[in-house]
Amino acid sequence: MSQEFLSLAIWEPVPGMEAAALATIRELNAIVSQNGYGRDLLYRDGDSHYVLLRYWNSEQARSAALEDPELLRCWARLGNEIQILKVYEKLEEVGV
Repeated sequence: MSQEFLSLAIWEPVPGMEAAALATIRELNAIVSQNGYGRDLLYRDGDSHYVLLRYWNSEQARSAALEDPELLRCWARLGNEIQILKVYEKLEEVGV
């Protein structure tokens, strides 16, 4: 059974910071992927809301990412570029 789980963040860019926010998200995505923490998908609705889906490889991968200096720098920068609307830290698949 996979240890993978999903985190979801809904956000919108701070006015005038959309390009910078997207660049930071791309950098975050690259670090998450390169370091084997997981994988990201980014979606956007018609009202400039973004939905970031992050599939963590495991709880251990998530814990390691939370201590990664590169990621911490990106998250700090992103804090000035976006407004978080909603976060789901851990979603688990429900079999149907």
